[in-house]
Amino acid sequence: MGLKLITPPPLYPITLAEAKLHLHVDHTDEDTLINILIDAATAHVDGPTGFLGRALINQTWQLVLDTFPDNEIKIPMPPLIEVVEILYDNPIGDETVLSPASYTVDNVNEPGWVLPADTWPDTFDGINAVRIVFRAGYVDTGVSPAQGKVPGDIKAAILLYLGSLYANREQVVVGTSAVPLPWSAEQLLKRKRIDLSMA
Repeated sequence: MGLKLITPPPLYPITLAEAKLHLHVDHTDEDTLINILIDAATAHVDGPTGFLGRALINQTWQLVLDTFPDNEIKIPMPPLIEVVEILYDNPIGDETVLSPASYTVDNVNEPGWVLPADTWPDTFDGINAVRIVFRAGYVDTGVSPAQGKVPGDIKAAILLYLGSLYANREQVVVGTSAVPLPWSAEQLLKRKRIDLSMA
């Protein structure tokens, strides 16, 4: 299984204003630094390599498999918004779009699932023959255009980590090791952490 980012999130889970409020910063002198720290704190939590194993803000990925499995396909990085399309190389090697009528998507459970209506089609005998394009992340569809709706405990944890990064700007602080995820932030995140080996 491989993952390829197609469209990154259009924004961060926390704004510059929220970060500055948390850090008690009331000037613009460090806005560039704070934006860099927002990016770093978010990256530590978000995506397939992040602590949570989740997608936080609407983002599009491609899941690549060598062949269809015997049954269902688990879609990593919940919450799953939608499966955009499923592409596969047919037995003669031509790229084919799988009809949405031939599979069912479960985007309620975490992780989401894709199940064949009957059986998956045969594929070309080669690598990366199946490609599933999907969107994942927390979305508030009650506003137009839809915006991110990251749960408060995740946002709070990102702010706590941001605070640690801001207070400890050097890689190593004398007498301590590199800045770890704060205990309080880890406790907030643990309940929503996805075991990617199970996805």
